[in-house]
Amino acid sequence: MNYETYYIPANFTDAGRVLGLFAPRNLVETLIVTLPALYLCIMFLPLALTPKIIVTLAIIVPLGGFALVGISDDSLSRWLSAWWHWRRSRRLILFRGEVKR
Repeated sequence: MNYETYYIPANFTDAGRVLGLFAPRNLVETLIVTLPALYLCIMFLPLALTPKIIVTLAIIVPLGGFALVGISDDSLSRWLSAWWHWRRSRRLILFRGEVKR
């Protein structure tokens, strides 16, 4: 028997990702989360331009980074959907030492 060896490159999972790191779904969710926050900061902060930019960046950069990375390698909407499903379907388990038959 003659077996051929195939080598899988280290970056085989990078296909379809933005900058090789972020899934397109996470990028879209990041825009959905950060653009309204950016608008609110720019329009309603009663500061001069430089402090307004600093405060806006202090809010937008962590928010955008969190949305890009996601939670447990899932996008925010997928994680929120799983959490919501778990929250609605959880039950309280009680054991009193007896089994009803």
